[in-house]
Amino acid sequence: MAEKKVKKINVSAIKREKQNKTQWMRNKALKSALRTEIKKFLVLLKENKPEELTKSVPTWHKAIDKAYSKGVLSKNAASRKKSKIDLLTNEATRPKV
Repeated sequence: MAEKKVKKINVSAIKREKQNKTQWMRNKALKSALRTEIKKFLVLLKENKPEELTKSVPTWHKAIDKAYSKGVLSKNAASRKKSKIDLLTNEATRPKV
């Protein structure tokens, strides 16, 4: 009779899989929160509410910084997003001539 080969269970592989799943869930939540904040920004921009835009800029910067600190965004991507938000906010709040 042929013997069955038993697959060895590697404890470190199981632990790594668990860590990956936890990190994936955390990253997914952070990305989702970041996208939500950016959508809120775009809605305010479209509705032309400059006062609310300027009040909310620190909130968006905080969300981007949090995503960067957790490794969801790279340094350059975070900087680029913050710069774009500042640029669009300044254009929206600038008095029309």
